[in-house]
Amino acid sequence: MSPTYQVAGIGNAIVDVLSHSDDSFLDIMGIEKGIMQLIEKERAEILYAAMDERKQAPGGSVANTLAGLGHLGLKTAFMGRVHDDALGRYYAQALDTDGTDFVNAPVPNGELPTSRSMIFVSPDGERSMNTYLGISAEVGPGDVPEAVAAGAEILFLEGYLFDKDKGKEAFLKATRLCKAAGGRAGIALSDPFCVDRHRADFRRLVAEEMDYVIGNIHEWSSLYQTEDLERALAHAAVDCGLVVCTRSGEDVVLLREGERVEVPVHKVTPVDATGAGDQFAAGFLYGLSTGRDLETCGRMGVICAGEVIGHMGPRPQTDTYDLFRQAGLV
Repeated sequence: MSPTYQVAGIGNAIVDVLSHSDDSFLDIMGIEKGIMQLIEKERAEILYAAMDERKQAPGGSVANTLAGLGHLGLKTAFMGRVHDDALGRYYAQALDTDGTDFVNAPVPNGELPTSRSMIFVSPDGERSMNTYLGISAEVGPGDVPEAVAAGAEILFLEGYLFDKDKGKEAFLKATRLCKAAGGRAGIALSDPFCVDRHRADFRRLVAEEMDYVIGNIHEWSSLYQTEDLERALAHAAVDCGLVVCTRSGEDVVLLREGERVEVPVHKVTPVDATGAGDQFAAGFLYGLSTGRDLETCGRMGVICAGEVIGHMGPRPQTDTYDLFRQAGLV
């Protein structure tokens, strides 16, 4: 089978609702700054009502990455789950408009509504995410079309979906279909608390199924239960052929088969840090998909992350390919 998509992904289909706020507002509303918190439907309605000048956009970590790859000209597909409600129809249409095929039709008569995340952006650019998972948490193997998974050159997975067994089953089905057809599969660890909850399963997945893994310093430390990052990365390099570690404004570390590359990051105060990791993944996967060397893959990731933190929202607003050209990478 010749590949249909350069990159396909599985993840939570979440509508992002963004608003500016100060730290006192976060304190009053009981929101922990800088992390993603899962909330129930009633809490979601309260926070939504408290938001000023809301900005709505299709989100979800892997979907944001695929949108960045589509922006760079790659053919992409997203496997996710939305309800056949106003937000779900908006989400599916918005992804298609942005050039990513949303391959699963909105689910009619579903019990749960389309997922949404209320994101409060502080003056320092930090984002505090309050996510009602809704129907997207029900993604399972039935949401993985065989032709899409087997037709992907690269498969990208989202660690957040590990909270349910059916999500794990979807990952394994897609991974094995992709790899059996000659593709490569990888995952973003997503969140240190997610890693804490599912460490044994993550370790097994990284060691036995994944061709590449992307995580930040906290996620890698959690996965291998050590505060010594070098020790964690040494473990990771034994388990997986391609390891990427972002370090919140410090150099990015990339390891592959004995090769180690560190890519510098220029520190700036972000306007909005939402999507920085997602767009780093987009740049990195663009480099991987197009056969660039390890350093170039890392530099492309850093450029894409730098672009997205310069404005509100988790997806690129300027021509990232032109930024690659300016940097001499293409």
